[in-house]
Amino acid sequence: MPKTVTIYHNPKCSTSKQVLEMIREAGHEPEVVEYLKTGWTKPQLKKLFADAGLTPREAMRKKAAEDLGIGEKVTDAKLLDAMVEHPVLVERPFVVTKKGALLARPKERVREIL
Repeated sequence: MPKTVTIYHNPKCSTSKQVLEMIREAGHEPEVVEYLKTGWTKPQLKKLFADAGLTPREAMRKKAAEDLGIGEKVTDAKLLDAMVEHPVLVERPFVVTKKGALLARPKERVREIL
């Protein structure tokens, strides 16, 4: 049976771990994508952000951007390039289901698409 839930997960992130547990408690065994290992492609990020209704800037981890010296004036195109090069720049966790995609922050938002 195909997986109906995908979580883009960082196992070191407490919010990501809690969202994964919430998905399982709701009766789903999701496809778990450890994006820090697998990385991102630009088309994948564009689709994910579009489906979630977010811009690259809204989906960016602010602390990681600061650490990498990425300023406020960087264009979305340059930001996407940086996210492909540095997967840690993407906020987490993103969850995708048949109902859509969202950034599960706060974690309770995951219930909107399960």
